[in-house]
Amino acid sequence: MTRRTKTAVLISGSGSNMVALTKASKAHDYPASIDLVISNKPNALGLSKANGLSIETHVIDHTKFKTRLDFEQALDSRLRASNIEFVCCAGFMRVLSPWFVKRWQGRCINIHPSLLPKYKGLHTHQRALEAGDKD
Repeated sequence: MTRRTKTAVLISGSGSNMVALTKASKAHDYPASIDLVISNKPNALGLSKANGLSIETHVIDHTKFKTRLDFEQALDSRLRASNIEFVCCAGFMRVLSPWFVKRWQGRCINIHPSLLPKYKGLHTHQRALEAGDKD
């Protein structure tokens, strides 16, 4: 079996994208394993979904930190403590700072379905259609 990249999925809500990634990762030729799910919201529904899929979960509540950097340093520490190699933001409703992006450069993706910051948040497709956007 080919070695898989240890991946963390960052979520803020229902975790539907995380579930899809986890299901895809069950394929024998999938290049990654989903080893950790982190949410910045303690009551995110995706946490219970991850637990149901036997994936380790962790909450790092951004409201408990004085600064964005403090939050991101705690996030970075948790990722490194779990030997995570790749990070996937899947419905993670925090804009990551240049510090975090540089630290995880080449090892972090955001599956947000728009070119940020044009349509941040939920209902991206609906807002793009309503605006008449063609891009």
